[in-house]
Amino acid sequence: MALQQVFNSVKQASRKLNLLSEDKVKQVLEDLAAKAVAATGTILAANQQDLDRMETSDPKYDRLKLTEERIEGIAADIRNVASLPSPLGKVLSERHLDNGLEMKKVSVPLGVIGIIYEARPNVTFDVFSLCLRSGNALLLKGGSDAKDSNAAIVQLIHEVLEQNGVDKNIVQLLPPDRSSTQEMLHAVGYVDIIIPRGSQGLINYVRENSKVPVIETGAGIVHTYFDEFADLASGKDIVVNAKTRRVSVCNALDCLVIHEDRLPDLAEIGKGLAEKGVELFADAPAYAALKDTYPSEKLQEATEEHFGTEFLSLKLAVKTVGGLEEAIAHINANTSQHSEAIISENEAHVDHFLKAVDAAAVYANTSTAFTDGAQFGLGAEIGISTQKLHARGPMALDELTSYKWVVKGKGQIRA
Repeated sequence: MALQQVFNSVKQASRKLNLLSEDKVKQVLEDLAAKAVAATGTILAANQQDLDRMETSDPKYDRLKLTEERIEGIAADIRNVASLPSPLGKVLSERHLDNGLEMKKVSVPLGVIGIIYEARPNVTFDVFSLCLRSGNALLLKGGSDAKDSNAAIVQLIHEVLEQNGVDKNIVQLLPPDRSSTQEMLHAVGYVDIIIPRGSQGLINYVRENSKVPVIETGAGIVHTYFDEFADLASGKDIVVNAKTRRVSVCNALDCLVIHEDRLPDLAEIGKGLAEKGVELFADAPAYAALKDTYPSEKLQEATEEHFGTEFLSLKLAVKTVGGLEEAIAHINANTSQHSEAIISENEAHVDHFLKAVDAAAVYANTSTAFTDGAQFGLGAEIGISTQKLHARGPMALDELTSYKWVVKGKGQIRA
């Protein structure tokens, strides 16, 4: 089937989605969660074919890899989305005019959402469950790295849809080649919005080449500022968790910004990082503070290129600053506006940081690892929006809707 025919079939199918009953939507998601677990062997076999083509040292390897435990987690997320209230049909505002007209602003689906993503097959499950729950049809354009995993997952979804009498064209997987990316970016009239998930290079390419509206998500250059008033005991745990909990995700810590008065504490902070095998790129003052205690093979002097870098691996930059304003200036100069944090017991410093740092999620005295739809109580998320129009931060069900005005009258005409 030519891609334009695929686009048209998804567009036509999208017009029926808003008419599905609540019970039917929930049933599809519950069935999919059960089938995903039952078909774990099939999914893992397809995933292994993808893994065999990738070097284990590649930072994307962990993102690509599926396991029995991860599939169980995916199924739990699908069930969670099924249990959430529908975001559709909400009356966002209401007014009654003097002429008798009744006006309501009501939430509705966006329509057809195009997702362009790299080596993360879990995204295929996540975005389908969110799009079905929010009444949106879905065009998936995965990368060649995950082509076998994605094909197996979409086949599973199609089987569940057909079993439930739902048009399987509400979700279609495009070929993994570059030409289908280009066609999706130009599918005006068929695709309502495109959401890229992946590297900054992918996001930039989509933004610069798309004729369809784009919501930017994903790239996370994440900082944590260790203030002069930070608590060392909790602060070191926060830093280690933010960096090492899962290094390949966009909310992982990339740069520790530390007040110069706390440099003597770097050795203690570094113990947990060294145990996890983190390689540090430290500026001159931080390097001097660490050179006698941190493993020499894991410690290097930083260059400018290390600041403003999303590592997606066991690597961390360390920047020394003279105070709060300098920390904020460094973060705002290098941030991707994803997630930024301060560790401090000084409430005035915390309040100023939270107001002055420009990011989708700002934290005080906790790990940036929480920037995640499930952790925010939103279920799964379709991505972390780092822009300011339409949605910002974790994009879950409510962020996948628009609205329309519903106007009812009794024969009124305008003079």
